[in-house]
Amino acid sequence: MTVATDITIVGAGPYGLSIAAHLRERGANFRIIGSPMQSWLRKMPKGMLLKSEPFSSTLYDPGSTFTLRRFCKDQGLPYQEVGLPVSAETFSSYGIAFQKHLVPEVEDTHLVALKRCSAGFDLSMADGMSFTTRKVVLATGLDSYRHIPEPLAHLPRELLTHSADHHDLEQFRGRDVVVIGGGSSAIDVAALLHEGQANVQVIARKPTISFLPMDMPARSLLQHIRAPMSGVGPGWKGLLWTDAPWLYRYLFDHFRIRTAKKFLGPAGGWFMVERFSAVPQLLGFQLLRAQAIKGRVELLLADLDGNHRQVSTEHVIAATGYNPDVRRLSFLSPEIVERLQLIGQTPRLSSHFESSVAGLYFVGAISATSFGPTMRFVAGADFTSQRILKHLTHPSRRASFAVPHQANSMPGTE
Repeated sequence: MTVATDITIVGAGPYGLSIAAHLRERGANFRIIGSPMQSWLRKMPKGMLLKSEPFSSTLYDPGSTFTLRRFCKDQGLPYQEVGLPVSAETFSSYGIAFQKHLVPEVEDTHLVALKRCSAGFDLSMADGMSFTTRKVVLATGLDSYRHIPEPLAHLPRELLTHSADHHDLEQFRGRDVVVIGGGSSAIDVAALLHEGQANVQVIARKPTISFLPMDMPARSLLQHIRAPMSGVGPGWKGLLWTDAPWLYRYLFDHFRIRTAKKFLGPAGGWFMVERFSAVPQLLGFQLLRAQAIKGRVELLLADLDGNHRQVSTEHVIAATGYNPDVRRLSFLSPEIVERLQLIGQTPRLSSHFESSVAGLYFVGAISATSFGPTMRFVAGADFTSQRILKHLTHPSRRASFAVPHQANSMPGTE
């Protein structure tokens, strides 16, 4: 069987494009599969602003030349390192410009089947194309991991959607909508629905809604000492996870799993406080049951004291985030899934992002349990690109499982 290429990147978002830019600069034999910036262009609501500060919302080429700062300057768009939120539209346009300038060879199709073969891996695409490759980097983003709470899962599609289903919220103008969730997606979607004249209400288990503090363009020396700036916001923990992701692999499994999920948990951007304040909210209520009755959804809730309350609506939007789980990647063959050694629900990765299936790499949010919560953000693409590059371009190198065995780890997985 003829090997079509040495390396194939699956996914053309911030991580896939950043890695591809580094491989291209090295002259590597690679292909990249995916629709450029698809999630940002089609699954983020119009008008959304990024929580990440502009300085940490950039893609990464080897010389760090095609930055968001440069793009905004070239386009005559306002920009400052912190304190001026970037719109999803601006970030998407920047990502497309980065792709056209630095990764023009993107093949706009998507993977439907990945299996092992004697030459490495066999890939089958939605457009009927298939080929083999020695190494595969999965940079497929979050879309496969959408989380829908169990009480809602049985509702029909016309009554229930996920927040990632809505790039344009205009269809809800004048309609009754309930948004379930207390994080940034719920805050953003609810505020945009309210401003678009929908009759929206937010229901969340948390008794209060959290917002990240505003990062000031000018900070005193004392402020820097107390909470140094990092790619995921101010604070010593954020600085540690951003500047030393390699250290994360040496921590205990239970700590890694919890921190990857909980660090910088559900919270809106500081700039959404006033906009969200106008949205009706039911806080401190747990969803017990949802029923479809005569074209509407009847929700049964319970407050912190166990008192019940019913809410009726035309449509429910589950802004309930994502739950990375490698078993939800439908294109992976059963044989690959069975051979993957896991930490929680995600692949246990080597020091260069390689899984226990030789030649198969995972990057982005699914790598957060191996390299820390920074991998949930665009800022993690910098470390990832540089770390994975040497391993991808040296065929003789194998995974480095150098972390001491932990009692709650599977042997030979580090």
